[in-house]
Amino acid sequence: MNKAAFKKEVDTYLPLLSEKQRVLVLDMIKGLLQVDGAAQRISKEQYNQEIEAAVARIESGDYIDHEVVLKLL
Repeated sequence: MNKAAFKKEVDTYLPLLSEKQRVLVLDMIKGLLQVDGAAQRISKEQYNQEIEAAVARIESGDYIDHEVVLKLL
């Protein structure tokens, strides 16, 4: 889809949204673009540390099974 066609389609649908829906769409766009200054990228080292910590928790049995989560809903 080219830029003009995309803009036309957005311009067609945006007015149909409620104010709350427009805010949600804007928040999603900002999230995709990481416009919010509070959203910082983490370093590769921090990412790897977080993954290693998560794997260690899983290996130690510190997790909830998917079936249990479904029952809690």
